[in-house]
Amino acid sequence: MQKNMQVPLLDLRAQYAQLKDEILAAVAEVLETQRCIGGPKVEALEKQVAAVSDCRFAVGVSSGTDAILNALMSLEIGPGDEVITTPFTFFATAGCIHRVGARPVFVDIDARSFNIDTAQIEAAISEKTRAIIPVHLFGQMADMDPIVALAERHNLAVIEDAAQSISSTYKGKKAGSVGTCGCLSFFPSKNLGGIGDGGMVVTNDESLYERLKLMRNHGGHPKYYHKYVGANFRLDPIQAAALSVKLPHLDRWSEARRRNAAYYDKKFAGSVVRTPAILPECVSIYNQYVIRAARRDELLEHLREKQVGCEIYYPLPLHRQECFAYLGHRQGDFPVSEQAAAEVLALPIYPELTDEMKDYVVRTVLEFYAD
Repeated sequence: MQKNMQVPLLDLRAQYAQLKDEILAAVAEVLETQRCIGGPKVEALEKQVAAVSDCRFAVGVSSGTDAILNALMSLEIGPGDEVITTPFTFFATAGCIHRVGARPVFVDIDARSFNIDTAQIEAAISEKTRAIIPVHLFGQMADMDPIVALAERHNLAVIEDAAQSISSTYKGKKAGSVGTCGCLSFFPSKNLGGIGDGGMVVTNDESLYERLKLMRNHGGHPKYYHKYVGANFRLDPIQAAALSVKLPHLDRWSEARRRNAAYYDKKFAGSVVRTPAILPECVSIYNQYVIRAARRDELLEHLREKQVGCEIYYPLPLHRQECFAYLGHRQGDFPVSEQAAAEVLALPIYPELTDEMKDYVVRTVLEFYAD
């Protein structure tokens, strides 16, 4: 019988060890030049990420959250407006809608993909609706064709929350390239993660691009002349330098995650574990590998006792969060999201996992259900 081993949910040190010298040199170059705001490092990364996303333009910002906030502000969405999104996502999606003074309008998720249920969107559209924010959750894009069709019919913007899905595809189209714009996150745990916070907005709309650039710098150009009331959303060139080192490896890392996911899928086949459902029109980057598990909380404790990293994404849907009580929702309003919140559990999926580590994760999960 194999002894216990430690398998973290994510091991960023393993990735860093491969690129340490390049990252240190890139960061040192920024420090030597003392060009610490904007500049060539940011501009270079913007061009690289735009290309990866099949978009004409990209605007580096300070986080994935600020990418969404900048998009909403640049589209002039504010008090009195409504924005449709999902209650099963990271807080920033709806938090940014609230912060600009608009009202989040939730639509339940599809039970297979965890992404917004497109069949329910139209019923949520009102005369106040200005935008739809589909979330490409866990690395898989939402079903974009019906969303875009609805948006065109009702004259709505589509802001893709692609924080977890850079370079993923839907019918061959890259995340961020299908809607009005796409919002990316470079939080360290992402497939393309920085050495701190960072984000980007990608778009094919040149006029929106120009406004996004102004809004990230207090709405001003030239210096001290302000056309809009923007904010400080600038991407740090130190982050841009590190990300430019990592970006050429993104496809390789994502492919390794897909191989790891396929390995898990095969090992869990025929068991009580429900593995991720990737829709045939999508290629996922597996930012997370999320199973549905009976007795999830007990399994969580079992895995942690056995030193297997795991995490619940997300334990409480947004319509049940205290800060959104003013929306008037109750338990049962979005049953698919609520069921997901009670069952989901993310397992280690990062590229540097060995077969021995993956086998230990699988065995530890299955032994829990064998008891």
